[in-house]
Amino acid sequence: MATARGPAYLLILGRWRRRLGIAPQSRALAAIVPGVSQVDNKSDFLGKRSHRRHPGILQLSRVQVPQVLVDAAQLLLLESSMPKMEKQVQALNNYLWSRHLPVEPEELQRRAVHLEKKFLENADSCQMEKLCGEVLHALRRTTYHWQELSYNEGLSLVYMAARLDGGFAAVSRAFHEIQARLPEFQPQTLMDFGSGTGSVTWAAHSTWGQSLREYMCVDSSAAMLELAEKLLKGGSGSGMPYVPGVFFRQFLPVSPKVQFDVVVSAFSLSELPSKANRTDVVQTLWRKTGHFLILVENGTKAGHSLLMDARDLVLNGKEKAPLDPRPGFVFAPCPHELPCPQLTASKPLACSFSQAYHPIPFSWNKKPKEEKFSMVILARGSPEEANRWPRITQPVLKRPRHVHCHLCCPDGHMQHAVITARRHGRDLYRCARVSSWGDRLPVITPSELPPSPAQDPPER
Repeated sequence: MATARGPAYLLILGRWRRRLGIAPQSRALAAIVPGVSQVDNKSDFLGKRSHRRHPGILQLSRVQVPQVLVDAAQLLLLESSMPKMEKQVQALNNYLWSRHLPVEPEELQRRAVHLEKKFLENADSCQMEKLCGEVLHALRRTTYHWQELSYNEGLSLVYMAARLDGGFAAVSRAFHEIQARLPEFQPQTLMDFGSGTGSVTWAAHSTWGQSLREYMCVDSSAAMLELAEKLLKGGSGSGMPYVPGVFFRQFLPVSPKVQFDVVVSAFSLSELPSKANRTDVVQTLWRKTGHFLILVENGTKAGHSLLMDARDLVLNGKEKAPLDPRPGFVFAPCPHELPCPQLTASKPLACSFSQAYHPIPFSWNKKPKEEKFSMVILARGSPEEANRWPRITQPVLKRPRHVHCHLCCPDGHMQHAVITARRHGRDLYRCARVSSWGDRLPVITPSELPPSPAQDPPER
């Protein structure tokens, strides 16, 4: 017997609502409806390929860091002879993943006023003189204390050991999204803001090495830039770099006319001290974007929220005299430019993805790993240029004769779809069954279907 929340109950409930003439909720527009939703065959997307290779699949096999980079990182760590490196790596990883964004001055002042009112209600004349001190003490105790990390030579090495391979995997997945969907795109220039140890350069070279001729690495830490250059030269300060055309700077290029085909900021926006700083940087990065702006952060609520702020800033930003008048749209992962349904849900969740990779085999680091990250890819042009298929936002659950898919749909809503061959057709079922977390499902939802021809009213 089906439980009260089982499929049979939901089917009966749907029939009951239709009989009473109750209108469905707006999010039903995104529902995968039997006989209405269908595989997107407008462009014969499958051709002679099997369902297992449908174009919505964006899976990237377990990423392998280039061997020359592995050798250079191992050599640098061996030469450093830093004590207790494994513990330092673990501590830094824990710190970076548990880190929150700094509290804004306005929020700090609001909390101070609230505490002051609270203390005034219970204070007597003798305590009035201590009120300011009590408020400050309470603020220090209840407010997250954000500190800017200063990457000297030692901390840069620890960061390399902790994050070089995971960062390489996350950025490789972001680049793969563009390459798989637009194989004809061949960028010539790239800028990496907050370049750190240079994982973006290595990932870009692995993806578009045949066309890229200039890599601009920008990082405020001179120690990080020096370390990144040593990694390019095989772990030494001399010799020819493995990737040609790489330039290092501590500041962003001044000229507003300079644009790059691809602009990347990976795990760097969260290092900025305030929302005002992040706003300035995102606007600058967008001005310097010729085709794609790729933003990557940790797959946490804080990282996802930060990326959504940056996304909205670009989509809603209105420059007084833009040098590049082309508008922006979301290329990935969102299939829309509407507010993120993950953040507006009653229980907000982080929109994140996972990429498997082989870690650099340090003594403590030999088992295969997965990097959990959030990303947003913004592109110059019109949203009509993007193929808006629903995005799978959680691991796909495959069960006998049905598949559970959690989808972010083009109408801006989330949907938990249970897809079967009997109700939705063999093509859609097979495409869903071979898809994974992060893929796109090649389906047309009711809101995208062409309207049915109007019928003449019956004669009276």
